[in-house]
Amino acid sequence: MPEPKRDILARKDEIVARLRDIVPGEGVIVREEELRAYETDGLTAYRQSPMVVVLPSTVEQVSKVMAYCHEQGIRVVPRGAGTSLSGGALPLEDGILLGLGKFNRILEIDYENRCVVAQPGVTNLGITKAVEHEGFYYAPDPSSQIACSIGGNVAENSGGVHCLKYGLTTNNVLGVEMVLIDGTVVRLGGKHLDSDGYDMLGLINGSEGLLGVVTEVTVRILKSPETARAVLVGFPSNEQAGDTVAAIISSGIVPAGVEMMDKPAIHAAEDFVQAGYPLDVEALLICELDGPEAEVDELLARVSRLAEENGATYERVSKDEEERARFWAGRKAAFPAVGRVTPDYYCMDGTIPRHRLAHVLGRMREMSEHYGLRVANVFHAGDGNLHPLIMYDANEGDQLERAENFGADILKLCVEVGGVLTGEHGVGVEKRDLMGTMFNEVDLNTQQRVKCAFDPNGLLNPGKVFPTLHRCAELGRMHISRGKMPFPDLPRF
Repeated sequence: MPEPKRDILARKDEIVARLRDIVPGEGVIVREEELRAYETDGLTAYRQSPMVVVLPSTVEQVSKVMAYCHEQGIRVVPRGAGTSLSGGALPLEDGILLGLGKFNRILEIDYENRCVVAQPGVTNLGITKAVEHEGFYYAPDPSSQIACSIGGNVAENSGGVHCLKYGLTTNNVLGVEMVLIDGTVVRLGGKHLDSDGYDMLGLINGSEGLLGVVTEVTVRILKSPETARAVLVGFPSNEQAGDTVAAIISSGIVPAGVEMMDKPAIHAAEDFVQAGYPLDVEALLICELDGPEAEVDELLARVSRLAEENGATYERVSKDEEERARFWAGRKAAFPAVGRVTPDYYCMDGTIPRHRLAHVLGRMREMSEHYGLRVANVFHAGDGNLHPLIMYDANEGDQLERAENFGADILKLCVEVGGVLTGEHGVGVEKRDLMGTMFNEVDLNTQQRVKCAFDPNGLLNPGKVFPTLHRCAELGRMHISRGKMPFPDLPRF
C-alpha cells in the first residue's frame, strides 16, 4: 500500500475539526474502537484502520469533503456496505474512509420508463422489494444482495446468478450522479436508453472507486416473467456437468441462469438450507428458464435431453414458486454454508471460456492436493465466472500464505486458458499484483491515464488495481534519445 503521508498524520486534529464543520453531529468517527468496524471489507485477511471515517448524508457534504481533500492532498477511500471480496474498500492509515451508508433512500420509481432512481446505499435486494408488488424486479442479483449496496455494485460491476441472460450491473445502469475529487458534481446518462458521445457510464461501472464517488444511480427494472422454473441436474463428475453447460449454450438456449456446485459445496449448502439437493452426485447444475409457459416447457425438455446425453444421473424440476426459491436459496447461501465447515475460507473470482470448465476444475483438484487445502466450487457456470472457496485456518502455521498462493495459481490458470482475473468482485488489492499476468506495461499505463484524467493527484482509492501507480506527470513524459524528441517534425502544443 502507499506509504502514509506523515505531514497529513501530523495534522489529524486539524483535519478532523474541519471535517466536523462539514459533517456535523455523529458523521465523523475517530475513536479507535469505533474505527475497527471499518478496518476491513469482505476480504478479511487484510486489515488497516483508517485515519478517520466520514459519514455524509447529503451530496453537498460529499462535495465539500472531496473539495477539502483535494485542496489538502488527503487520500479518500469510498465505501458502500463493505461486502467487497477483493479489498476494494481497504482503508489507508493516512486517509479518509468515506462511507455512503446514510444514502439509503429510493428517490423515484418510474414504471412508465421502467426505472428506479436510488441513492448508493440502497441494497440491491431493496430495489426489487420496492417494485415487486407491481410485478417488476431488478435483474442483477449477487449472492450478497440482501446486504450489498447498489453503489458498491456499480463500483465492482457486480453480476449474480441471472447475469447470463440479463447482464451485469453495467448492462442495467442508465445513469449516475457522481462527485469528482475536486468536489464537482456531474451527471452521466439518465432515464433514456442511450447517451450520445463517449460511453462514460462504461468507465464508471467497475471503476472501483478510483474515478469518483457515486451519489445517485438510475437502474432499469424489468417486468417479472410469466413463468420461471428451475431444474436440478446431478452428474457423476464435474467434467460431465461442465460439458452440459457448454452444450446448453451452444444449442442456442439462453437460460436465465446456470449455476454449478461441486460435492463439497452441495453438502455444505444442503446441510445449511435443506434445499433438497441430491447428496450422491459429484456435481450439480441449477438451470433456470423463464418466459411464456409453453416456451419454458419446451426449453426444459431440451435441457433434459442434453443433460441425459452428457451422463446426468439425477433431475428434479421445481413444481412451484416456493420450490424454485428453495433451489436458489441453497446456492445463494453457499458461501456462509462453507463458512460453517471451515474456520476461514478465501473466495476467488476468475472467469474462463465455458468450454474450458472441465479442464480448469481438473487442474484445481491437482492444486488442492499440492497445497494440502480443500476447495469447494460454486459458480456462475453459464458465463464461466468461477468462485472457488479455498478452506484454511489462519491460526494454523502457513495456511493463509498457502491459501493466497493457491488462489493466485487459480487466477493465473484462468488467464492461461483465455479468461480474465475477475468477473464481478473487482481487482482491489487482492488481484492487483497479478495484473501483469494479463496486461503488459503499455496496457496498464493506458488504463492509468484514464485515472489521471479524473484524479490527477492520485487521491482516490490509491493502492488498488494497479501494481505500480505512476505519477500522472511520469505517464506524460516523452523519451529523449541523444537530445532529440521522437517525431521532431510534429507540432507540439
